[in-house]
Amino acid sequence: MQITLTNTGKRYNREWIFRHFDYAFLAGKKYAITGSNGSGKSTLLQVIAGAITHNEGEIKMTLNGSLLLEENCYQYLSIAAPYLELIEEMTAIEFLSFHADFKPLTCPIETILSLINLEKAAYKQIRYYSSGMKQRLKLAQAFFCSAPVLLLDEPTTNLDAEGVALFQQLIAEHTHQKLVIISSNDPQEYNFCDEVVAIGKYK
Repeated sequence: MQITLTNTGKRYNREWIFRHFDYAFLAGKKYAITGSNGSGKSTLLQVIAGAITHNEGEIKMTLNGSLLLEENCYQYLSIAAPYLELIEEMTAIEFLSFHADFKPLTCPIETILSLINLEKAAYKQIRYYSSGMKQRLKLAQAFFCSAPVLLLDEPTTNLDAEGVALFQQLIAEHTHQKLVIISSNDPQEYNFCDEVVAIGKYK
């Protein structure tokens, strides 16, 4: 999977968040998008994900050399971000089962919950989870999805030291051959990345 942005820009009203962004994200590599708060790194990640539209330039996604249709790209992406909400009336089992109806999971649900240390809360409604437990579940649905592209925005938000160690373990053990793009200004979230993209260069 390759994602190529050419002269891509995004603005809100008359303010450009970023412009003239040219970059090729290649399969099997890990990238960090860095910048200060409000610099546009999360906006760029959402543009790549197709969650918001860009105002200029183009984005192309290719798989094994074939161009993907824009309306089908979501099938090849998984994402975890603080602003994406969980369905809090569901249990973790129900949530991951629901997610699996859209994109296959790479492990049985019981195994996933064990790996993220939520097996004891498997049948508890998500509304009763702590913020850290919710973040673990968000990471789980993204990491254990069969999609070849993994997008992460500030992935250790609300995690304690044990949770951060879990995140780093998930990166080490469950991202082989995936294209990983991380939006962050915290080195512990991206110090393993192959390339770092400073969004401030594209103002």
